[in-house]
Amino acid sequence: MDAVTNPLIEPSPLPYALPLFGLIRAEHYAEALEQAMAGQRRDIEAIASDPAEPTFQNTMLPLERSALALDRVLAVFENASSADTDEELEALDARFAPLLAAHRDAISLDQRLFARIRQIFDRRDELDLAPDERYLVERAHHEALLAGTALDDVSRARLGEVNERLSVLTTAFQQHLLADTNDLALHVTDELRLAGLDAGAISAARASAEARGLDGWLLTLVLPTGQPALASLTDDATRDDLLAASRARGIRGGSHDTRETLLEIVRLRAERAGLLGFASHAAAVTAGQTAGSPEAVAALLSELTAPAMRNVERERDELAALAVSIGARSVEASDWALLAEHVSAERDALDPAEVRRYLEFERVLVDGVFHAAALLYGLRFASRPDLIGYHPDTRVYEVFEEDGAQVGLYLLDPYTRDSKRGGAWMSSLVEQSELTGLLPVVVNNLNIPKPAEGEPTLLTFDEAGTLFHEFGHALHGLLARTRFPSQSGTRVFRDFVELPSQVNELWLIRPEILANFAVHHETGERMPQHLAERLQATAGVESGFSTAEYLAAAALDQAWHGLRPGSAVDDVAAFEAEALATAGLAHPLVPPRYASTYFAHVFAGGYDAGYYSYIWSEVPGADIMAWFEANGGATRENGDRFRREILAPGGSRDPRESIRALLGRDVSIAPLLARRGLG
Repeated sequence: MDAVTNPLIEPSPLPYALPLFGLIRAEHYAEALEQAMAGQRRDIEAIASDPAEPTFQNTMLPLERSALALDRVLAVFENASSADTDEELEALDARFAPLLAAHRDAISLDQRLFARIRQIFDRRDELDLAPDERYLVERAHHEALLAGTALDDVSRARLGEVNERLSVLTTAFQQHLLADTNDLALHVTDELRLAGLDAGAISAARASAEARGLDGWLLTLVLPTGQPALASLTDDATRDDLLAASRARGIRGGSHDTRETLLEIVRLRAERAGLLGFASHAAAVTAGQTAGSPEAVAALLSELTAPAMRNVERERDELAALAVSIGARSVEASDWALLAEHVSAERDALDPAEVRRYLEFERVLVDGVFHAAALLYGLRFASRPDLIGYHPDTRVYEVFEEDGAQVGLYLLDPYTRDSKRGGAWMSSLVEQSELTGLLPVVVNNLNIPKPAEGEPTLLTFDEAGTLFHEFGHALHGLLARTRFPSQSGTRVFRDFVELPSQVNELWLIRPEILANFAVHHETGERMPQHLAERLQATAGVESGFSTAEYLAAAALDQAWHGLRPGSAVDDVAAFEAEALATAGLAHPLVPPRYASTYFAHVFAGGYDAGYYSYIWSEVPGADIMAWFEANGGATRENGDRFRREILAPGGSRDPRESIRALLGRDVSIAPLLARRGLG
């Protein structure tokens, strides 16, 4: 196989270097990955063995360029293994995970390379470095230390072994979880068990069953504990079965059980932290983030926990009173979402089924998400059906500035399928940088149930919020304008990366946005004013339940990764129960948003010891939205400033500097407390 027959060996000739998805086959990845790793090793050897005095030009610039080919191939491969995998791709993923870990270690632990970076770092005040160059040097030096470059030979060797094993385990966790999630989808053959679901949801369940060759209906599982259908299903047994299926992931024994895998992951991460001189994995992770320490994370979570749990108790009493009034059973965990919808319908005059009729997917996307981007940033989106995505459901849009200048490509893959991992995410297929001259290609993946052919895709309000949220990440990638690839777009601190998405999510309920897309999918009538006003009055305030379930998951993440090296844990359920009790977040009716055995974010998704970053980013996010509102809302002037100070710099400067540049001050937590009703 050569460059002519392997479309991954050389950069794509398509517009924006969009990968040649129509030609890529599974067998292409191995050769392309091996060649790219070998090429980078040659480049690193040339840099490390250069006899000339280290400079930015002969060390940092070629170091940036050395990763380009491998990053290009990995972007395509990782997207395929996440969004449209199969047995062949899973085998490749398992095979290359340890090889890639060893490859990265060989670079990050190269003493000659580190010596050159350190010399530049030590002389950074003497050198005529631009601000983004200085920051690149400082981060490279910090990350090298965190990678263990300064360790002795024996410790570095053990570190390499640990990293290789962890790469195998995290890949295995993701594959086991996907398989178990698919296996646990709830198969229903009696339509009466689906009472309460609207026609669109029933159609999607029918289509899911047909896709697997089953009669009846199939309720597939989304990644969080709480399944969307729980808010609508009126049959107690069906709700119980659905929640039980969700919570059973990873604990049934057999080949898809994730408990032993996660326990080994935790032990090895703690050992690695000890090798690096940290008390815990959480300490090692937060040292390189804006939080700075696990203690700072704990302080924020603790500040939010007590008021959140008070709200949970108040909400529980409301639900219990409702259950009595309608003759329902005593409140169970599987009842919470349904009863909460009833309370909301009575108190706030909101019927989720009615709201859904005004959230047709195409209108939300074009007249909502894209419209907000036009108001704020002057962006225009043009469909490119001539460009092929990696799956038939993938749409491709070309993005332009208001004056017609090219911005990049946006890919959207909205529907769930068995070959796609759970959740919703953004990734970059091509990253913008002046060094390469490339413009960005980004993709959003969602997991919306796909209705039968010809049926409209109607979103829940949460699904619409997820689309806005993930598009905020896409904007971060699309509007980045940096010189160096390693600083582009979402290559920022983990506890800053969620800020643009948190802000963009809030545009969903702004009057100037909602009024433009909330149209009845059958009649074409605009959402009634009273309904729009109720959404705007209530959607901004998170319930105690939603805050508590998130905090519980964040506390679990911190507890697992706060373990010291050598800690012995062998019972996942017992550890989880104790961690929640200690955090003040144990509640029989409010399970964590993710239990440990299906917590893909932290055991397979790169958010280890970092799940707190959502709420950490929401602090400045809420403050920034308050700034928008105080200055006129979705105006071009406001959007251009947010773009200039938050989106465009990417990771080319400290994110705290970016936030201060926008607000003109340090962040206040008050807007977050008000938005979540925790004041």
